[in-house]
Amino acid sequence: MTAPSAAVHTVALITLGCARNEVDSEELAGQLEAGGFLLVDDPADAETVVVNTCGFVEAAKKDSVDTLLAASDLKEEGSVTRSVVAVGCLAERYGDELAGSLPEADAVLGFDAYPDIADRLRSILAGDKQHAHTPSDRRKLLPISPTQRVDVEVVVPGHSFEVATTTDIGTGAPATGPRAVRRRLDGGPMAPLKLASGCDRRCAFCAIPSFRGSFVSRRPADVLAEARWLGEQGVKELFLVSENSTSYGKDLGDIRLLETMLPTLAEVEGIERVRVSYLQPAETRPGLVAAIASTTGVAAYFDLSFQHASPTILRSMRRFGDPESFGNLLAEVRRHAPEAGVRSNFIVGFPGETEDDFATLCDFVTDARLDAIGVFGYSDEDGTEAESYDGKLDADAIEERLEHLRALTDELTAQRAEERVGETVIVLVESVDEDEDSGETVIEGRAACQGPEVDGSTFLTGLPGGVRVGDMIEATVVGTEGVDLVARGV
Repeated sequence: MTAPSAAVHTVALITLGCARNEVDSEELAGQLEAGGFLLVDDPADAETVVVNTCGFVEAAKKDSVDTLLAASDLKEEGSVTRSVVAVGCLAERYGDELAGSLPEADAVLGFDAYPDIADRLRSILAGDKQHAHTPSDRRKLLPISPTQRVDVEVVVPGHSFEVATTTDIGTGAPATGPRAVRRRLDGGPMAPLKLASGCDRRCAFCAIPSFRGSFVSRRPADVLAEARWLGEQGVKELFLVSENSTSYGKDLGDIRLLETMLPTLAEVEGIERVRVSYLQPAETRPGLVAAIASTTGVAAYFDLSFQHASPTILRSMRRFGDPESFGNLLAEVRRHAPEAGVRSNFIVGFPGETEDDFATLCDFVTDARLDAIGVFGYSDEDGTEAESYDGKLDADAIEERLEHLRALTDELTAQRAEERVGETVIVLVESVDEDEDSGETVIEGRAACQGPEVDGSTFLTGLPGGVRVGDMIEATVVGTEGVDLVARGV
């Protein structure tokens, strides 16, 4: 007599927030598929909807809650959906508090639930009540020393659940370390690849270290193994992500490990371009600048998170820098790669920010010639040092400065795009669509100076038919539309 087979359950993953969350979702997808779940794209077709939440700023938190509520509505609309589960940063950060305020969610699971996520979801579908995750400061759970963390049974998102033997970079010697089980959810030609998780910096406005933990580098062999797998999946561009890529390797005994690894990553079969994200300006050393700017196959792209330019405000933020040192860093970048793309983020209205501080910021942004700029108004974050600061600006003053700087940066980044007219660029094609009105084919992609999703696009013209997603096209910039480039194929 043959035993009946276990029921196959369906699950949909909704990912909010940054590229680091995208990697976490693809690892969860791999775990679930390996555990017998069938992944579906439409949440309405899934018995379980897993929402990978973002807990970075207030707007992201609200978006996460709204998404969980919308998914919960499916249970009342006659769809097959039976359970909604919150995971990710908001779930890790607030845990049982989120569960108490959001009874519509059937479970709120922290990072430690990731290794047995398939069993957890089956249990929820069977009607079992899960204990909501109890938040704790993950910096206390993740020792920095690699010798210390060997036996630490704490899950680090992006740091795998299986042990695989691979070959270490440079030595050829076997290296045993974790390798993530990952299943791609987006078939596009770009994929994020996580270098590390957590952060050791203590910026006064940022709560990330408390729920992402201390900085933990992935071992080079595991990063390379995943890069090769992504190349086999048809990925053309690797987007290296972490909370602070300039720290990569410090807990492995080699702060220059990223410079060493970049040429090897760029040589992975199938990979045409490697891009590094999130560089801490105070830690961006000349050797790393040179490696990013001059290594064949690595995008001359610098994601430098300045956050402000006033030395007074930066010190209050627990950061370092001033207009002169930041200007020298940008000059070093452009000395190596005059056409490099540079993006940054800034916070306005930080406690104690005077009119002079704000003017210093505006002057710096005007002089910096940045390609892409994110601007955020300050808001208190639970548990951060800045939450206790005096000198808070009122909401109207912050909004006024926010609008002023956004208008300025819109103008400046459009001017920077115009400076690129006449440049030759290599564009990764990300979509080929037919315009419904004109019937013309619209080919959209990104040049090396443009990061994924946030830095604008390049629209290609003058190309013959047959262009496909994933092609790398050489083109000359002939025009602009705001921050977007228009380029004619060579």
